[in-house]
Amino acid sequence: MPSAVKPPQTLYDKVFQDHIVEEKQDGTILLYIDRHLVHEVTSPQAFEGLRNASRKVRRPDCTLATVDHNIPTASRKNLTTTEKFIDEADSRIQCVTLEDNVKAFDLTYFGLDDKRQGIVHIIGPEQGFTLPATTVVCGDSHTSTHGAFGALAFGIGTSEVEHVLATQTLITRRSKNMKVQVDGELAPGVGSKDIILYVIGQIGTAGGTGAVIEFCGSAIRGLSMEARMSICNMSIEGGARAGMVAPDQTTFEYLKNRPLAPKPDSAEWKKAVNYWSTLKSDEDANWDIEVYIDAKDIAPTVSWGTSPQDVIPITGVVPGPDDFQDPVKKEACKRALKYMGLTAGTPMQEIPLDKIFIGSCTNARIEDLRSAARIVEGKKIAKNLKRAMIVPGSGLVKRQAESEGLDQIFIDAGFEWREAGCSMCLGMNPDILSPGERCASTSNRNFEGRQGAGGRTHLMSPAMAAAAAIVGNLADVRKLAPPSASAAKGSPKVELDAHVEDISSDEDLDRIIDAPADAPPQTHGDAPPGATAGMPKFETLRGYAAPFDVGNIDTDAIIPKQFLKTIKRSGLGVALFHAWRYEAGTEKEDASFILNQDPYRNSKILVCTGPNFGCGSSREHAPWALLDFGIKCIIAPSYGDIFFNNTFKNGMLPLRITDQAVLEKIAAEAKAGKEIEVDLPNQTIRDADGNELAKFDVEEFRKHCLVNGLDDIGLTMGSVDKIELHEAKRTREWPWLDGSGYLARHGRGPVKVEAVPVKKTNRGEVVGEPLEW
Repeated sequence: MPSAVKPPQTLYDKVFQDHIVEEKQDGTILLYIDRHLVHEVTSPQAFEGLRNASRKVRRPDCTLATVDHNIPTASRKNLTTTEKFIDEADSRIQCVTLEDNVKAFDLTYFGLDDKRQGIVHIIGPEQGFTLPATTVVCGDSHTSTHGAFGALAFGIGTSEVEHVLATQTLITRRSKNMKVQVDGELAPGVGSKDIILYVIGQIGTAGGTGAVIEFCGSAIRGLSMEARMSICNMSIEGGARAGMVAPDQTTFEYLKNRPLAPKPDSAEWKKAVNYWSTLKSDEDANWDIEVYIDAKDIAPTVSWGTSPQDVIPITGVVPGPDDFQDPVKKEACKRALKYMGLTAGTPMQEIPLDKIFIGSCTNARIEDLRSAARIVEGKKIAKNLKRAMIVPGSGLVKRQAESEGLDQIFIDAGFEWREAGCSMCLGMNPDILSPGERCASTSNRNFEGRQGAGGRTHLMSPAMAAAAAIVGNLADVRKLAPPSASAAKGSPKVELDAHVEDISSDEDLDRIIDAPADAPPQTHGDAPPGATAGMPKFETLRGYAAPFDVGNIDTDAIIPKQFLKTIKRSGLGVALFHAWRYEAGTEKEDASFILNQDPYRNSKILVCTGPNFGCGSSREHAPWALLDFGIKCIIAPSYGDIFFNNTFKNGMLPLRITDQAVLEKIAAEAKAGKEIEVDLPNQTIRDADGNELAKFDVEEFRKHCLVNGLDDIGLTMGSVDKIELHEAKRTREWPWLDGSGYLARHGRGPVKVEAVPVKKTNRGEVVGEPLEW
């Protein structure tokens, strides 16, 4: 019989298909994860869950940990221990907790005293830990960065971090396929950051929801790997689950001699390149969404508002509410202008600045620093600036820049030359904006309070930020310097040190410092359950529903990042909607905010009529805060993908009601202060009198887990035989993925720890043999 002809596939389809461990009839898939990156903010509760269930990390060779979010970027010349170096108690606890966890679970770790330490999405590629055709996850939404290599890379929540550590898999479903094709030649002064800001401006922050974007076209193929990483990094800002670029010769050249990539000219390298070369979308592949962009339409671009979609060319003027037809966008514009302290019609180049930040996982690589240095060389920063910072993305990037003399160029111009870390991108460390300060930033988000409470952020490329530093206002880089070649394929390659160092054994780090007791729950809500302890069953929920008529409510709004410095899941209800709930700079309630009014103080449901609820970060703290307050169900027209997944992991029910008339009907009941009822078994929403308001859809597998209070990890353990079969195939067909690099110091090759059988939970849901998922 003739062999079956494979249907045409996209790049995403091919990588996804090669990682399926098991697929259920309802479309639920158990997906194998090749690479897991871990940092200090989203991992403590995951390791705690492993300890509580007496589980080990299944594949230590597939895990790489570092500290980046919380750490100071001040000089480390006097560094002795992490505990003594970090002044802020909550930041110190998270970082020392990670050090304790990597020792306990025998994981590879780049600490503050390791020259390879850096931002998690920069060290992965530079170490060769990120490879084409891999699945890459991290408890961080900007994991999409790694998609530049043709990897399927996406952010996950803390419950999923625990799931990957325990099983090396994730429970998921297929995403839609979206193509963004950029053809033509980029104009002078235009780079990869301008491309992605322009794309997000065109599609909006929800344009890629439910999809994986493949970036293609001649303009994308002409970019270096570092420029491609910047584009994929911000796919999440376009609402996408992930972003990808097909691997090509540019990719292969970048990977040569990386410490964890196959050795060039080896049989393994040749086999890998042959396989990687097949990873391109078939010509007749089907796309759910297609976007075509002419490169000549892209100008140097900056953001003006409080969403990454609020962008215009630097030659434009600040828009006003009348520039938008949609009522939700009109209101969003009014709010953004008030927060940003801007007046409609003001030329962008007349907006003065207080600070400059060049860094972040978007733009802190060597090419970014080179492009900024070309602009500032021989010049001085403007006198009106309070501060200008250059923060390299890793210790190796810092060393490379110093070997090229870039550090001195920046220092001579008046910049601070810092150590590697996330720094002012999200302000979880000492590098923050003060209220009202305005910053030209190369980071990825401009949400309210993102870089500091009350801080005002304008997103742009490193070259544009450098130009702004010289002028003191938002500025057009084309007026200051000749065209930059920083995104060209021929940029010099950074040579990396492949030396392997053992984890520090300093006695001061042998025991974790005692964490403070949990804060008490905010109101009437149950504390979020541990991921391995089973969950309360969700059947019928009746209660008051808090109405929100706001679009694009992001995770920074749901819980500001200053409340992420915890190693516990509970006690976060006090932080829910903190910037909206309290008067600025105080703990005094704002009486106009809905959750400060009766009966909504006791809400169990939240009804949002605006789209894209929960967009932004992967932080699972957002559903933890909602749940700790008492909210177990959210009703909205659409959601950020990661937030949507995270709610289910915590026994919550997010409902999509896409019919606006029906949604308004439900919201009317909420605004009237009446209770509503959500009946999950019958998939019905009713008013207080039992009248049906709406029917809703929910995936059968997720419904089954909620109604029965089932634990994902326990379910997955029932498929351990299938996981082992996939691992055998992986070793046979893709041997370069088995980690033997940094684990060689243990005197063994690929490491796999047998999974611990599921035990009965304290609620009795899991008994005897492991459950099938």
